[in-house]
Amino acid sequence: MRSGDDPSRLFHAGNRALQDRHDGRRVADRLEARRRVSAFEPQHVALIGAAPFFFLATAAGGAVDCSFKGGPPGFVRVTGPAELEWPDYDGNSMYLSLGNILESPSIGMLFIAFDGKSLRLRLRGQASLVEDPARIAAIPGARRLVRVAVTDIFPNCPRYIPDLAGGAPSAYLPRPDGSSQAPEWKGRDYIRDILPKDDPHRP
Repeated sequence: MRSGDDPSRLFHAGNRALQDRHDGRRVADRLEARRRVSAFEPQHVALIGAAPFFFLATAAGGAVDCSFKGGPPGFVRVTGPAELEWPDYDGNSMYLSLGNILESPSIGMLFIAFDGKSLRLRLRGQASLVEDPARIAAIPGARRLVRVAVTDIFPNCPRYIPDLAGGAPSAYLPRPDGSSQAPEWKGRDYIRDILPKDDPHRP
């Protein structure tokens, strides 16, 4: 069964196969239990409300697409405990993302600031198109709205994200000798003792 077939499941058979091959199931399960939530928390609402862009992943019929979606801060609005929507603006008439949504509503969203430190948020959910003329007319430039019933809310790992404004690469990139700085989360009391056997940061 694919994860998209059952919103209560974060991992599918492919995830589990690799977790088991590389001794990662314990860590995956612990992170899911500690970090995955089903409703937005205040810091999530603040991040989404201030975001000038996000990345959108869709897939249907073997066509996988990743798209940049931008707008004025506040263009993505949290409309419920686990629901949000954004306006679809004028585009290139290919409808790659929206066409995928019509065929398969399962989507992924990534909210990220390229400063190497801010909260990063990954969402999964079921998307639908809203064609209500009154709703659309209330948002300058909107052609339609995309509404998402969010099923998974979890943070994205901060490693490897550069500070673009400061021009600094991630401090966690591998060094020439292959070693790397350990991320903070690997030292948490509920993680450090269950790291995979071959993890270079295992105590």
